[in-house]
Amino acid sequence: MHKIVIVGGGAGGLELASRLGRQFGRKRKAEITLIDQNRSHIWKPLLHEVATGSLDTSIDGVSYRAHAAQHYYQFQLGRMCGLDADNKTITLAAMEDEEGRAVLPERSLPYDTLVLAVGSVSNDFGTPGVAEHCYFLDGPKQAERFHNALLNHFLRINQGNSGEVLNIAIVGAGATGVELSAELYHVTELLESYGMPHMTAEQLKITLIEAGPRILPALPERIAGAARHELTKLGVNVREGTRVKAANDDGFQTADEELIAADMMIWAAGVKAPDFLAGIAPFEFNRVNQILVKPTLQSTLSDDIFVIGDCCACQQPDGSWVPPRAQSAHQMADQVRKNIALGFKEQPMKPYVYKDHGSLVSLSRFSTVGSLMGNLTGGSMFIEGRLARLMYISLYRMHQFAIHGPLKTLLVMLAETLNKVVRPKMKLH
Repeated sequence: MHKIVIVGGGAGGLELASRLGRQFGRKRKAEITLIDQNRSHIWKPLLHEVATGSLDTSIDGVSYRAHAAQHYYQFQLGRMCGLDADNKTITLAAMEDEEGRAVLPERSLPYDTLVLAVGSVSNDFGTPGVAEHCYFLDGPKQAERFHNALLNHFLRINQGNSGEVLNIAIVGAGATGVELSAELYHVTELLESYGMPHMTAEQLKITLIEAGPRILPALPERIAGAARHELTKLGVNVREGTRVKAANDDGFQTADEELIAADMMIWAAGVKAPDFLAGIAPFEFNRVNQILVKPTLQSTLSDDIFVIGDCCACQQPDGSWVPPRAQSAHQMADQVRKNIALGFKEQPMKPYVYKDHGSLVSLSRFSTVGSLMGNLTGGSMFIEGRLARLMYISLYRMHQFAIHGPLKTLLVMLAETLNKVVRPKMKLH
């Protein structure tokens, strides 16, 4: 039986495993295995909500093992550490528990088709002190770590009842930094309802730092302007054109020798593919570690290896490169599924063409802004308010439809609606 191994259970990897499982696994035409170092899946654009407590991974996460049983693929917990393209095997590192006891040994898995969907991590550009002093939001564990520290700060300030201010500095004003800033104000407003009357939004000071000339540099200027206006109304100190040269115990040091004081520091500036990729096989890489691929999303190393999502460097016919966005991973997963099916029929594979459907940024309950692109609008249309919020939510629903199917997604939506009635509005533990 043809063995398809997918490494990485992010948006693209999990969608691909789900669809291949339903298409080929159920009929036993292929054996599909998904590998991830986490036990559950959270859609990466929602990690800022995990960090603030608006989302609870124990409830809102998707268990890989349970999902695999329902969608005709297998799941293996592990971290890829080696690749033998000649013998078509990958190696998974040994796994230990928190006490250092062996849980799983080093393992080798054969494949006929390999799909790398390992996503991206934050790029600190070697800035001194960042790794030691900053929080990152690359995955659920890092988001949970930030959340626990945030709760501790809330408790300390509320108990002190002294009007102390919590200073939070965020480097990187892309979608993650902007959305996190707004979400932090939202959850702070909820604290009085949960027995913390002395920790209010007025005691929260957020500084959003961007090295470039404006926030949301990858999005249209009108969206950036609208988002900046809303953030300023909330009280966010937006610092554009400010380059950070170091981080220390007291905060961020700028290139102009200014200290931006902070109790908590988050680094959300820049992304790169995980460093381990460079050490496992002679792929061709770009400057941020992404693997270069052919138009069909097959690696230049081997036609048996596909690459999708943030770790993929795919150049379009017009010379542009596909941006590392959730909609890119979604589209790539669908194209690889089609190309694998064409390969089974011994038919030529088709090139991937990126379709930009627009950009949306959610500022929590305060506002949503964005633009729609494509045949629907005949170009680009700026939207905000309720329509933008509806479109933003629909992106997540599309992801749920891809991994669960229509019926299960409707049931999940019903469960989410009921949970809003019985659950706290933020995670308090």
